[in-house]
Amino acid sequence: MKFFPSKSLSDNRKSKIENRKWLGLFAIVVALTVCGARADAQQVGKILRVGFLDGSTASGSAVLVEAFRQELSKLGWIEGKNITIEYRFAEGKNERLPELAADLVRLKVNLIVVVGTAAAAKKATSTIPIVMATSADPVALGLVASLARPGGNVTGLSTLSPELNTKRLEILNDAVPKLARVGLLRGSTTGVAVDLQLKELRPAALALKLKLEEIETQADPKGLERGFQIGKQKQVGAIMTTTSRQFFAERKRIVELAGKYRLPAIYPQKEFVDEGGLMLYGADYDDLYRRAAVYVDKILKGAKPADLPVQQASKFEFVINLKAAKQIGLTLSPEFLSRANQVIK
Repeated sequence: MKFFPSKSLSDNRKSKIENRKWLGLFAIVVALTVCGARADAQQVGKILRVGFLDGSTASGSAVLVEAFRQELSKLGWIEGKNITIEYRFAEGKNERLPELAADLVRLKVNLIVVVGTAAAAKKATSTIPIVMATSADPVALGLVASLARPGGNVTGLSTLSPELNTKRLEILNDAVPKLARVGLLRGSTTGVAVDLQLKELRPAALALKLKLEEIETQADPKGLERGFQIGKQKQVGAIMTTTSRQFFAERKRIVELAGKYRLPAIYPQKEFVDEGGLMLYGADYDDLYRRAAVYVDKILKGAKPADLPVQQASKFEFVINLKAAKQIGLTLSPEFLSRANQVIK
């Protein structure tokens, strides 16, 4: 008698084969999931490298760099844990910026934050994202195609420096009775950023019937002392500076000299008044540095610089230090004081 497998036995074999197939597929899926999880874990654990390029000094920029780091920390980026920052300071020597930018490119950083001019960084790389913490006029400087659509690898914040310099000149004219001559400290080397400021300041001085005495000086103690001496020789009644990282680094010395020569002065950043300076009118740089950290966060998470519009300064400060006014014998009217959003007594 021949034996023929019953239908139920055949079905059992098929069922076992199907089960083996599903078990095999399940094993593959599990393996891929585990590998993917490990890859994600590695990605999460990866430390990204950010370059920080500044024309000023490490000590001079410390307070603003700390604001930048604090904001990064709030966004989940902790130095030594998931991010490392390569700081490069030109120590007031702009001629060093190309070399320092090239060094950051060689390190293959994931992104470069630039304080001041971004020209050196842009020339060094067209692929690594660049975030401007402060830029006078990125369109006029040729750094971006437009504010709304920057294109390329550069985006960030604009300080509106040229326009604000004009406002500072107007404030000085209102503060100092019978002001006729204003000393303008400017670096001995010119650049597009300085040219843009002068382009606004010169006609503004003419409109206010003020003589603008441009004083070229090195941003070091000896050069600044000589600059103030020249100002006194030219009989200037007040002093101001172009907006630059070099003068920012030497702000304490500039404030001291303004007091020594009894010259009313207005400055572009709050940190000058923190050192005892008379007046500030300008963008809130602490806010700009914190907003730069937001750009860094977005780009490190996948956003492209070309798709992130350049934002202009939106917070401005007008601070008057009455202690400094008293030291140089300057009396400010109640009406003038009422214009300030902060008066230090």
